[in-house]
Amino acid sequence: MLLAVAAVLFGLALLVWSADRFVDGAAATANHLGMPPLLIGMVIIGFGTSAPEMVVSAFASLQGNPGLALGNAFGSNITNIALVLGITAVLAPIAVSSQVLKREMPILIAITLLLAWPLYDMVVTAIEAWMLLAIFAGYMGWSIYQGMRSQDDSLAGEFDKEIKAHTMPIGRAILWLVIGLVLLVVSSRILVWGAVDIATALGVSDLVIGLTVVAIGTSLPELASAIAAVRKNEHDLAFGNVIGSNMFNTLAVVGIAGAIEPIQLDPLVLSRDWVAMTVLTFLLAVFSFRMNRPTRLNRIQGAILLLCYTSYTIYLLKTGF
Repeated sequence: MLLAVAAVLFGLALLVWSADRFVDGAAATANHLGMPPLLIGMVIIGFGTSAPEMVVSAFASLQGNPGLALGNAFGSNITNIALVLGITAVLAPIAVSSQVLKREMPILIAITLLLAWPLYDMVVTAIEAWMLLAIFAGYMGWSIYQGMRSQDDSLAGEFDKEIKAHTMPIGRAILWLVIGLVLLVVSSRILVWGAVDIATALGVSDLVIGLTVVAIGTSLPELASAIAAVRKNEHDLAFGNVIGSNMFNTLAVVGIAGAIEPIQLDPLVLSRDWVAMTVLTFLLAVFSFRMNRPTRLNRIQGAILLLCYTSYTIYLLKTGF
């Protein structure tokens, strides 16, 4: 048990560090190749901040623990909205002016609602998983198209500042890209082993471990980047990281895990976890987005999100044992 706890803590620390190196290397490489800043931010950085969830869920599914994979995806989405944005807004209200983000929010709501379809019969089949991945590919194509058209958006300016602050020679960028990717794989395997061992020792499902410990750990990059972005007055970047990460988690993480191994669901996944994720997504839209005028997520709204997260976690622990 102690060895498993140590494996989880070490795996999470290495996972967060390697994900950061991977994102830095990938963004700098893309910048050297002449990609527009908004495109680098939405695609490269968006993919990179969700890389921990993708790799952890892939290994969990490969090792016969699809519940851990699904719990990681759903738990990360819940954590991103309620904990990451909640903490960030309490520390400093988040202003949102990007029209790109306001276009992305309805898509996130639609995708979250769409996820009820493969969950309804309590199994995510290989066909359904591949359909989610196909939707993800379509979304990525749309994002690239929008990124090429929206270079004057406020989010593009924030990405441009962020990328220029982390420039490096092309050789070093590729080196960090490779090292980050390799360590992502290594740390994910360590983390999955430790998480499954803890779940077995405590007598809880791997789904609950995925929704709590693993989800919080894999969301640490989003928390760190959101707080740093708001401190540097890059508010749209803080929001963009969370929205982009949730898109990737909903489509790619669930899709990859289900394509590797069909996921048999606990009924609580639909009635408890998907409902919590959907309610929080709608709540974020109500709090934060009004079309055609600047909006902000204030401290009171951040505190409400944190209260929602605390309530959900308490209910999860009561129903998970």
